[in-house]
Amino acid sequence: MTTTEPQCPDLARELIARAAQSAAHRAKRRRHQLNAIQLGQGRHTDHANTKVLRRILAEHDWPGHRLVGPDGARAAWSIALHSDDDPAFQRAATTLLGRAVQASDAPVQHWAHLHDRALITSGRNQEYGTQLLLRTDGIELCPLRAPESVDARRATVGLPPIAVALKTVRRRYRHDGSADEAPPIVLTGAA
Repeated sequence: MTTTEPQCPDLARELIARAAQSAAHRAKRRRHQLNAIQLGQGRHTDHANTKVLRRILAEHDWPGHRLVGPDGARAAWSIALHSDDDPAFQRAATTLLGRAVQASDAPVQHWAHLHDRALITSGRNQEYGTQLLLRTDGIELCPLRAPESVDARRATVGLPPIAVALKTVRRRYRHDGSADEAPPIVLTGAA
């Protein structure tokens, strides 16, 4: 991967701004700081971001480090990751991101997270253990294929053992003790 100036800095800025807005909304959602209207606005934002990323993928392929720089590439990954309402798009984005990884234009860890998310949104078990459910009583892994070999799979994509990753995530998302009965939130972060 390269650290030179991105080929499309305007595109990078747009992706970064969209991903930052969406991340701020998700943080408020995790803290139960949104009303029903705001929750709907967040879904609309994710849908709009998916449409924008779909256009970018059609015009440029995966927006990797060379095209939009590391921050823009991370933003594109985040947008694809949260395109849960369009599993077919997530699968297509996973394929394009995989090609960017092969071309040394994106991190393999991004691909592993997106691959797992696409599997989960399609109703299948994840491979690398990167997708978690945040519930009022704590954090748990989304369904995982062959849990006994997950650490070996994680090692192939540069992720730490699952126990280390879960400890880190649980520390980050400590339960605040509230008794809110909110639906579980799918997180990515067992990195």
